[in-house]
Amino acid sequence: MTTEHPSITRFRDDHSRRGGTGQVVILPDSVHTAALAAEALGCEVGAIANSLLFDADGSPVLILTSGAHRVDTHKVAGLVGVTELKRASPEFVREHTGQVIGGVSPIAHPAPVPTYLDSWLRRYDVVWAAAGHPAAVFSTTFDELASMTGAPEIEVE
Repeated sequence: MTTEHPSITRFRDDHSRRGGTGQVVILPDSVHTAALAAEALGCEVGAIANSLLFDADGSPVLILTSGAHRVDTHKVAGLVGVTELKRASPEFVREHTGQVIGGVSPIAHPAPVPTYLDSWLRRYDVVWAAAGHPAAVFSTTFDELASMTGAPEIEVE
């Protein structure tokens, strides 16, 4: 009998508490890129919601972006009202999300993290996002993701 990784269990609990309806899928191999996740799930790369945690002047900011996009950090810093968005270190990511890079979910963090949602994800009926571990993903919709996270919609490119 295998035991589920604790970060996936924390995700499942928070997902349920927030009224999430999607399915959690444990993939056979880690999917560290949107392209690999899309291939494993049989969907377009744009339907993958990457959870990118940035260091914004020492505070965390989470951008949920389509796997088809790169975040324009200068533009998005202005939109979210911070001086600069920098790539977060693995330690910073773990401290603020309780998860590792490649498995950061939009929810289930130790404390609330300001979160923003790429408007491009509206184009997909089903969106997939990490479920707290690099090999775990869950299905959702744009509206459900916005509801569960409280994230305002922004254009990231």
